Amino acid sequence: MNFIFESNRIFYQVDGKLLAEITFPQTQKGVFCIDHTFVDSSLRGQGIANKLVELAVKQILNQNGRVVATCSYAQKWLHEHGQEL
Repeated sequence: MNFIFESNRIFYQVDGKLLAEITFPQTQKGVFCIDHTFVDSSLRGQGIANKLVELAVKQILNQNGRVVATCSYAQKWLHEHGQEL
């Protein structure tokens, strides 16, 4: 799966149709909030949301940023993976 990376968003689309996405705007200097995770029903159950959060956290940490989340899926993921909120 070839994800498209932007500064505050990672997504996957086919023929212009959005099939998976995570957004993490910078809410304060150095603080990025994962506020939205979406996976189309056609891709559910394949670990896509897990991969999106993993990639977002990696991208944020590579920028020496701090990760917070308002998205319930991301909050659960961060807790399960021992990441600070």
